[in-house]
Amino acid sequence: MSGAWGVVAGVIGSLLGALALVFSGLFAARATRAAAATTAEAQRAAAQAAAEPTHREQDRAAFEAIKAELRAELTTAREEVRSLRSLVRSLALYVDDLTGAMRRHRIDPPPPPPRVQEYDRTGV
Repeated sequence: MSGAWGVVAGVIGSLLGALALVFSGLFAARATRAAAATTAEAQRAAAQAAAEPTHREQDRAAFEAIKAELRAELTTAREEVRSLRSLVRSLALYVDDLTGAMRRHRIDPPPPPPRVQEYDRTGV
């Protein structure tokens, strides 16, 4: 009987060895998947960190373009305001001269509109 037990022990040992091999393979596969996921996450984080300066530079370039456009618009608006102020002053002087000429000829000029009276009073 010792020969039969030896065969049974050999078969059981082989089965246990095969079972251990299967479980170790499953454990290794699970560990490999976890390591792959961790590596992928680390690579994604590294790529994001590497891309951050590029994004900042793009944001800065966009900001500079917007700022330059706004400065140009502001300069244009200021020039237009200066021109309109000069025109209003010139028209006010011209109307004052015409009103004076009318009065010299004993013609009563019509009263100015309220907005003109306000401008004459406040300068604004």
